[in-house]
Amino acid sequence: MKILLVNTFDKGGAANSCVRLHNELLINNNSSLLLKNKTNHVPSSFTYYKNLPKTSRLIKIKNKLKKIISNFFFSEKEQNKKMVLKNRSSGLDYFSFPETNYDITKTDLYKSADIINLHWVADFLDWKTFFKKNTKPVVWTLHDENPYLGGEHYNEKYFGIDDGGLPIERVYSDFEKKEISRQLNYKKEILKNISNIHIVSPSLWLLNSSKNSELFSKYPHYYIPYGYPVGIFKPYNKSLCREILDIPIDKRVILFVSDSIKNSRKGFGYLKKAFENISNEYKNDLFLCAVGSNLEVNLNENIIELGRINDEKLMAMVYSASDLFVIPSLYDNLPNTMIESLLCGTPVIGFNIGGIPDVVIDQTTGYLCPEISVQSLKETIEKFLINPDIFDREKIAAISKSKYASNIQAKNYIELYQRILNK
Repeated sequence: MKILLVNTFDKGGAANSCVRLHNELLINNNSSLLLKNKTNHVPSSFTYYKNLPKTSRLIKIKNKLKKIISNFFFSEKEQNKKMVLKNRSSGLDYFSFPETNYDITKTDLYKSADIINLHWVADFLDWKTFFKKNTKPVVWTLHDENPYLGGEHYNEKYFGIDDGGLPIERVYSDFEKKEISRQLNYKKEILKNISNIHIVSPSLWLLNSSKNSELFSKYPHYYIPYGYPVGIFKPYNKSLCREILDIPIDKRVILFVSDSIKNSRKGFGYLKKAFENISNEYKNDLFLCAVGSNLEVNLNENIIELGRINDEKLMAMVYSASDLFVIPSLYDNLPNTMIESLLCGTPVIGFNIGGIPDVVIDQTTGYLCPEISVQSLKETIEKFLINPDIFDREKIAAISKSKYASNIQAKNYIELYQRILNK
């Protein structure tokens, strides 16, 4: 069985999940990974252009001329894309289009594969070309809502926080509504007669959202959570980790991880305000540890900024050094950081949204906030600070390992691939 995984990048949250699956599949299977952009040395991974069949110089020149002519005639479409992005509010999540200049079916990897597993393929998969030419069964692993939405990657109903610390309901402009509808209709037309797609979701929330979507409701759905290298993400000695990372030994440390705090969906504004309003009896002994680039948290002396961390073992030490991991996301699938923290034995606090309640077992592996608000988050953090020893870190790690080990995920995927191919 020759498996082809397809992803736009080899770094980032969705990419990490795809690469981890690919690495596990490689142990006993013929797995290849096709990428648009390659920056890491992932075994058996290939970029699109390097995997195209060799063509003569004349054919290459003809293809280049076709592209130039195509761009000229479709300049109106390109202008529309620019208008969409220009009119989109800063802080909203990514917006992508189902039309690209890439034809995955031309690659040697596609031609030799038995089954295609699409992952996060925004700005890479050209819907029209791929589904018109594809003759192979497709498994589509969802990492966000984009495949069944009209351009957006999350259906963000909230945008911003009001003075009372509550989410502000988002107002869509007529331009946004029109463009989202146009893209959704475009996708519907392409998939009208397509039946050989199988949808996999890592979270129950995304599974149900996809099942109930206008675009994907007709396809079979499967629930397979992400898998993690449990030999790396495991509990390490807290005191030793703090000494190595230069984190105060005698303080309570709350961890926050994000590539950017500018993304409204990640909810950092809620955590910042909650942290600022923590009762004085806890404040002097409390630190916020932030991991990521360009965070600019500005909480005076109560902040430890570790910057971007790419090494998984070092990141596991950060989780182990922390008393609590807070994920204030307003919309999310199955955040890697949340499960990585639990595998290291560190309890998690988050809002009761997306895939977070799949993982956070209230009072066992962490706490779920009763509502999305600054006050609710503050009170839940204080609930932890009142009795932080209520959580058994070894038990948290054991529960998580039994569900999210990478070999469990790979086994479920292999069984699914074989079942589809046997049909």
